[in-house]
Amino acid sequence: MKHALVAALLAAALCAWGGGAGCATAPAPTKSPAFVDLPNEQRAFLDSLELRTFNFFWEQSDSLTGLSPDRWPTKSFVSIAAVGFALTAYPIGAERGYVPRTAAARRTLATLDWLLQAPQNDSPSNATGYKGLFYHFLVPETGLRFQDVELSTQDTALLLAGVLFAGTYFDRPSSDEARIRAAAESLYARADWRWASPRAPLIGHGWDPKNGFLEWDWRGWNETAILHVLALGSPTHAVEPQAWREYVAGYQWGTFQGQSYLGFAPLFGHQYSHVWIDFRGIRDSSMTAHGLDYFENSRRATLAQRSYAIANPGKFKGYGEGLWGLTACDGPTDSVVTIDGRKVEFHTYSARGACFTRIEDDGTVAPTAAGASVPFAPEVAVPALRAMRLKYGPALYRKYGFIDALNPSVPDLLPVHMGAVVPHVGWFDHDYLGIDQGPILAMIENYRSGLVWKTMRRNPHIKRGLERAGFTGGWLAEKAK
Repeated sequence: MKHALVAALLAAALCAWGGGAGCATAPAPTKSPAFVDLPNEQRAFLDSLELRTFNFFWEQSDSLTGLSPDRWPTKSFVSIAAVGFALTAYPIGAERGYVPRTAAARRTLATLDWLLQAPQNDSPSNATGYKGLFYHFLVPETGLRFQDVELSTQDTALLLAGVLFAGTYFDRPSSDEARIRAAAESLYARADWRWASPRAPLIGHGWDPKNGFLEWDWRGWNETAILHVLALGSPTHAVEPQAWREYVAGYQWGTFQGQSYLGFAPLFGHQYSHVWIDFRGIRDSSMTAHGLDYFENSRRATLAQRSYAIANPGKFKGYGEGLWGLTACDGPTDSVVTIDGRKVEFHTYSARGACFTRIEDDGTVAPTAAGASVPFAPEVAVPALRAMRLKYGPALYRKYGFIDALNPSVPDLLPVHMGAVVPHVGWFDHDYLGIDQGPILAMIENYRSGLVWKTMRRNPHIKRGLERAGFTGGWLAEKAK
């Protein structure tokens, strides 16, 4: 009896130390169906979606520089994060046979060579980056800083995650693949994460050549787990392990729509880092205290958002099992409209989300929210994606798969800032966004074959970063194969 009491007190203490809510009553994870278990029509649909989404990066990235647009077909600046997703796409295309491996290697090498040679200095207008980090957006014609955007730590991390994946995947002895590996190592090694931590141990959001470091630091669960792992794993400019401890100190635990989990409202925060890191079965101290891993946590966030859409407290049109998913995406307009006697505040681009931390919802759904959640909950994500495809047809599903967003609640006569309103159906975006296309492609492939995860498990920098953050168990405990 005494031993049982001590064990109970110890479990409670661990639970409280990790954040509290939902620890003792956490339900066991549900086993999701494998790709081979899906009905034929769902597998065929994922085939189509993956190929179309790959073609966005293959056809719209510059074949000489490798620079990828932030959006298309609207003319836009280059997104350095989209380049990271493009570098992740090319090996997927090679594995799937969409393009020859040699062609994928040539495109990858051209991209890495361009990044290595691009000017890195503290000039406000004549640089692509500084200290091994890159500006958020670049001018397509020159590759130089776009207007006054910041040098972005997180967007650089998304780029370098793609760089490391490509460098690890292309492991054959050919000259091109050997050069890819060398270029990837060089790009990663020169990123100075210690310099990018002006209020160490926290990592800052970014830097401006005129005004210096931005005033904000990354803290609390969000899209930057990949940033912290890369910064911890650097062979040249690594931050200290305390950086991860300060990061998790800002965690918020709670319960929403029957799910107890680590909260962040937009689903992209539960998806981006999972593109490159296989969090299944590995845990840091915070997840250990709650009896979870980050993969299960993302599953719960996904299911909570689906339940929220089914409950539909905002009474938006179309919400339900076949239409759900709030994340950062385009939107129809910035205005307040009265619909059926209630006021709805619509937004253009916004980080929409639903969680116990906050709710921002104007009826705009992004297919990437369900698409990038396929590995977490395929039994609900795949049917939802297919339902969207069948219900809305070419208004939503086009040349490169799903356009960025839709909103069936937008009135027919409402003036919109982008996209168009289909009478009696709703608003549909005009554009594809690289940072939303990328997670759809990579996460579907991770669900189907685990390609990105298995490849990155072989990367010593990723493993070192995770171990310095305190992750243990699972594949980290296995001997290198």
